Amino acid sequence: MGITPETHLCWCFEREDKLIAPLTRKKKDGTLYTRPDKVEALLPALGDLSRDGLLERAGIRNRKDPGYVPSECLVHFIRASHWENSDASFERLYKALAERVMRAVPIASGGTASATDERIRDAVFDRFVVLLAKDHAEPDDRLDFFEARFDLAIKRLRLDAQERVWREANRGDSMDEEGGAAEAAAAAGTTDPLDAEIFSDPLFRERLYVAIDALPPEQSRTMHLLLIGWQIHSSDPSVMTIAKALDCSDRSVRNYRDRALKTLGALFNSGDDE
Repeated sequence: MGITPETHLCWCFEREDKLIAPLTRKKKDGTLYTRPDKVEALLPALGDLSRDGLLERAGIRNRKDPGYVPSECLVHFIRASHWENSDASFERLYKALAERVMRAVPIASGGTASATDERIRDAVFDRFVVLLAKDHAEPDDRLDFFEARFDLAIKRLRLDAQERVWREANRGDSMDEEGGAAEAAAAAGTTDPLDAEIFSDPLFRERLYVAIDALPPEQSRTMHLLLIGWQIHSSDPSVMTIAKALDCSDRSVRNYRDRALKTLGALFNSGDDE
């Protein structure tokens, strides 16, 4: 009788000191995702720990602590709990990993989450939970990315969630629309096409949102954040700025803004009054 894939993976988990099953998801260039060398080296030793021992180390938050367990390792073991057929291990590892996901999504300012922050965080968490649940029910290689680059994987979930929430917030905000447009225009250093009087026209506003959505991702995200009043830069380290949210320099944000405004200006200042 041959060894089924399920039996093989279970054996790999139980014999971590002998073999760690490789990742199977491919990148766009056709190569396989691989775990960082540090993660590959840690997995066998962590596999020898009792589950209590692993959970104790999973609670260490300081990455410089010699006992710290990289999140990529936790993703590996929570996925392996499927092959252990251990719901208890899954639940305990899930709680530790869920806490890390929540900590990985920043709060905008002053340590207090706004309604928008909460929606972004919830969207990231919900998406991660869906991926985890699907993988636990039936192995899914989409989680391979989280075993290879956990922080980057969460960042991508966050950027996707931010864009969705910002778009919804902009479209649903009846405000004070004029005030928001004026603030965005001031931040952008222009009053066109974000002129407060023009922006107050709902038909124009909808056309503008469609045009912003069509911009390259960094430019689109920058404009959406400007429209809800975020700053490009702040001397207060507790304030979440556009540069921090997009994980880039202030100069890059200004370049995104200027390119976006040039494109939008060409679209809305062509003499077409439709």
